[in-house]
Amino acid sequence: MTTTPTSSQFQRIEIIDALRGFSLAGIVFCHMLENFVASPIPQEAIETMSPGIIDQIADGFVSFLFRGKFFALFSFLFGLSFFIQMDNGKKRGANFAGRFLWRLIILFGIGFLHSMFYRGDILTLYAVLGVLLIPFNSISNKWLLGIAALFFIGLGRYIVFYFTNGEGIFITEEMGPESPMITAYFDILQNGSITEVFTSNATEGNITKAEFQFGVFSRGYLTFGFFLLGLFIGRIEFFKNYLTEKKFLKRLWIGALILLGVSIGSMIAIFASMGPDVSFNSWTSMLGLTFYDLMNVAMTILLVAIFVILYKKNKPQRFLQKFIPYGKMALTNYFLQSVIGTFIFFGWGLGYLIKIPHRYVFLMALAIIIVQMWLSKVWLKYFNYGPLEWLWRSLTFFKLMPIKRK
Repeated sequence: MTTTPTSSQFQRIEIIDALRGFSLAGIVFCHMLENFVASPIPQEAIETMSPGIIDQIADGFVSFLFRGKFFALFSFLFGLSFFIQMDNGKKRGANFAGRFLWRLIILFGIGFLHSMFYRGDILTLYAVLGVLLIPFNSISNKWLLGIAALFFIGLGRYIVFYFTNGEGIFITEEMGPESPMITAYFDILQNGSITEVFTSNATEGNITKAEFQFGVFSRGYLTFGFFLLGLFIGRIEFFKNYLTEKKFLKRLWIGALILLGVSIGSMIAIFASMGPDVSFNSWTSMLGLTFYDLMNVAMTILLVAIFVILYKKNKPQRFLQKFIPYGKMALTNYFLQSVIGTFIFFGWGLGYLIKIPHRYVFLMALAIIIVQMWLSKVWLKYFNYGPLEWLWRSLTFFKLMPIKRK
């Protein structure tokens, strides 16, 4: 006999919700400054979006501190959430693997709908890669870390490049900013109806996303590495005992700093040696991409360490706790921010694609975060779950969960 868990059976670890909300805020900045394009942007458009030094600083700030790091943080938390769900099932005397698989199927459906608005959707990727987490739940911590490390140092990329020599797996034509495919897609975003955008994203969009995730850019392999890292951190109960994990936390941020310095230096040296026209059709460029990934890995780990260090202090903790409701409603907020963003920028909505300088888009992103954080706080005063969280949970257990607070 299995029982449906209630919110009171297993206490949520609030620092995890706060970290999830914090990572979601970083994702808003990334998506807004790219105007929710999720593809290479033509050079002329880039110049329009960054007409002044302030705009270039805003874009550089987001690129260095947020882009490639906050998706990784989100992925890390997905792996951690997997551990928590499996562990809670074990404590109830139930195997949660089948239920988790069903949850992934539901997540894929939600993600596919989301991807029709925004082709950079990560939910469908999480749903597909999440299936592989189930067999990995039974292997030892040493193997977990070892396999995660192989993904981080580019094993997936090297295998793909060995067989393809830099050619696409799913797409054979060039994917540069001025390529016909990208130009046609950009035209749809600027001038197409919502039906045309949905059709393009649901078809061609998923193919180009697969290329980005599993080709030489290898975002999917990196994502799964972060899944495994999150699973490991869950096993050692770091976030349950973060107040006393001083030595581990110190090793974490020192190691991340060393890796950051080595990876940045190596990446600059490698790409500088290739000259002004870098192309990704050589083993040298593959190594450069790997050091770029390692830079993002180091900065992600550093972000986690800094967040935990600040959360242990009273004043910073009071500020960071404001992200808790935002994190509890992460699925709803992630979906909604894409609807809002695409409405602002795409032709089916207000049509401001590439028309607003980065300085103002940065402020717009900040406004979206503040409003969503406030709405999440208000919503959770009256309801147990966010709308999509409630739907996901209800479909998972085949019953309508009580959404209103008593």
